[in-house]
Amino acid sequence: MKLTKLLVPIGCLALLAVAFNTYGWRGLAVVGGGITMWLLLHFTRMMTVLKRASDRPVGYVGSAVMLNAKLKPGVNLLHVVAMTRSLGQQLDGAGTPRETYRWTDGSESYVDCVFESGKLQEWQLTRPQPKDADAITSAP
Repeated sequence: MKLTKLLVPIGCLALLAVAFNTYGWRGLAVVGGGITMWLLLHFTRMMTVLKRASDRPVGYVGSAVMLNAKLKPGVNLLHVVAMTRSLGQQLDGAGTPRETYRWTDGSESYVDCVFESGKLQEWQLTRPQPKDADAITSAP
């Protein structure tokens, strides 16, 4: 387990303890309300992103080239789903820490994204060969 997964709950408990020791029950109520509001904001953002993604086909993105340009290493899967407004088509890694998702656009270009523990590690844009190029290369 990563240390960052433990720091947030420990930090929240420390804030609650300091608030109680300093201001008593009123401080505990204020800090508890602040932590609850923070959790509700994150939950609302996640539900909004998933609601928008439910309106589009799985694995579809408007432009794979633009998605490729916007991606950065280390962003989480929820951020990529928010950018594409679509759930990715899972290619492999179901139930493992390393998962691969694909987003395809209307021109059959696609971006394969590899997430490790929910964070984007690598991605690759693949564009189809133009049909005119096939005719030119096969011409005598």
